[in-house]
Amino acid sequence: MTDISDRLSFSSLQSKWGWFVALGVLLIVCGIIALANVVMATVVSVYYVGVLMLIGGIVYLIHAFQVRSWDQVLFWALSGVLYVLAGVFAFMNPLLASAALTLFLAVALLIAGIFRIWVGWRMRPVKGWAWVLISGIITALAGVVIYLGWPVNSLWILGLFLACDLLIQGWSMLALGLAVRR
Repeated sequence: MTDISDRLSFSSLQSKWGWFVALGVLLIVCGIIALANVVMATVVSVYYVGVLMLIGGIVYLIHAFQVRSWDQVLFWALSGVLYVLAGVFAFMNPLLASAALTLFLAVALLIAGIFRIWVGWRMRPVKGWAWVLISGIITALAGVVIYLGWPVNSLWILGLFLACDLLIQGWSMLALGLAVRR
């Protein structure tokens, strides 16, 4: 039974191969544009996060007035106001917001890297444990490098990450589209 559903889902993918290729090409073009101007891509990234914060804050505020107990209303309303303020802050001063987001990224990468190093070290008897350890070391080093360049690199690091993500996603969609076409 699963074989039939697998063939049906593959044939539906195969019939849409052109869309995957078109999406891949579009993402690659956007990635090249972002790579050509990483500062502008950083500002766009900050605006994107700002919009998400505004939407999240509005949802929190709406939810706050759906809750019955006063202490919960206060908690949800305060959370919503903080999200809205953070979203507005991102639009008012995108460069300062990019510095805050870059610092957060550096800390998150450092913590994730340390966690992976710990997991890799604990996996020592398992074959392939070194790959997890190496991955953790690289991630932690990326966090340290970003932190050492902060706040100057906050002008371009988010834009560079966005450009790389667009290029990788574009190449993967293009490859998927061409692979399912055959």
